[in-house]
Amino acid sequence: MDDNWERRVLEQLASEGLREQRLARRWGIFFKLLTLGLLFLAVLAALGTLAGSEKICLDKCTGVVNIQGALETSSRASAENVIAGLQAAFKNKGTRGVVLRINSPGGSPVQAGEINDEIRRLRAKYPNTPIYAVVEEICASGAYYVAVATDRIYVDKASLIGSIGVILDGFGFVGTMDKLGIERRALTAGENKAFLDPFLPLSQTQKQYAQQMLDEVHQQFIAAVKEGRGDRLKDSRDIFSGLVWNGKRGVELGLADALGSVEYVARDIIKAEELVDFTPQENIAERVARKFGATMGRSFAAMAGGAWGWR
Repeated sequence: MDDNWERRVLEQLASEGLREQRLARRWGIFFKLLTLGLLFLAVLAALGTLAGSEKICLDKCTGVVNIQGALETSSRASAENVIAGLQAAFKNKGTRGVVLRINSPGGSPVQAGEINDEIRRLRAKYPNTPIYAVVEEICASGAYYVAVATDRIYVDKASLIGSIGVILDGFGFVGTMDKLGIERRALTAGENKAFLDPFLPLSQTQKQYAQQMLDEVHQQFIAAVKEGRGDRLKDSRDIFSGLVWNGKRGVELGLADALGSVEYVARDIIKAEELVDFTPQENIAERVARKFGATMGRSFAAMAGGAWGWR
C-alpha cells in the first residue's frame, strides 16, 4: 500500500481549493467590471439623448434626411433608419419642409418600396409640409423609386439619375468545372430548389420564370414612377429602359423638376434657411456599447476557457 496517498490527497485538495479561489476572484472582477460598464453606458445613453434633442428647431427650419449609399437592411440607408428620420422631421413642430438628400445607386426594391410608401403616408398626414428630393452625385434605380414619392426632385446638372430597371445577376461555372474535372453534387427535394444554381447548366424553364419575376417588379417600378411624376414625364421609350442621364437631361425628360441644391431648396423654395439633420445617427453610447459588448464577450470567453480548460 502506498504510504504517501494521504499526502497526495491533501495536495490535490489544496490545489483544487486554490483553483476555486482564483476562479471566484475572476468572476468577482468580471461582475464588478460589468456593473461599472453598464453604469457608464447608462450615462452615455443619457448624454446621447440630450445630444439628440439638439435636432429640434422651435422656430422654423428645413428638416433634412440623408440617403447615403446602398438601400440595404444593414446600411445607414436602410428603410428603418430613413423612415425614422422622416417621421421625426415631419413630427417636429418647427419643420416647414423636408429635404430628402440622396446620393445612392439604389439597392433592395423592398427597402425602396417601404420608404416610398412611408413618404406617401406622411404627405397625406402632413399636407402642409412639403417634401423634396435633392440629388447629389447619383439617384438611380431603387433610390429613384424613393425620390418619385416626393413633391419635387432637384438635381445638379451633372448628377446621375434614372436607371429604371431591375437586375438579377450572377455567374455560371459549368464550363470551368468541366475543364477542371469538378463534379457538382446537389441533392434537393423540390425540382426548383437549386434555382439558378451557378454550378449547374442554366435551365430555360428557370430562366423564363426569373425573367417573368423581373418583368413584374419592373412594372411595379414603372407604375410608381408614373404615379409620382404624372404628366411631367416626357414620352420617351428610353425612360424605362434602365438608362441613366445627367441631371440637366433628366430635367428635360421630366425625371426631375429643376436644378438646385439643398441650401437653395431650403432658402428659396421652403423659405426656411436653417437646416436641421434628422437622419438617425449612431451616438457615442451605441458605439461604446458595441465595443464594450465585444470586449466583454472576449473576457467572458477567456474566463470560461480558464474554468473549463479551453485553449
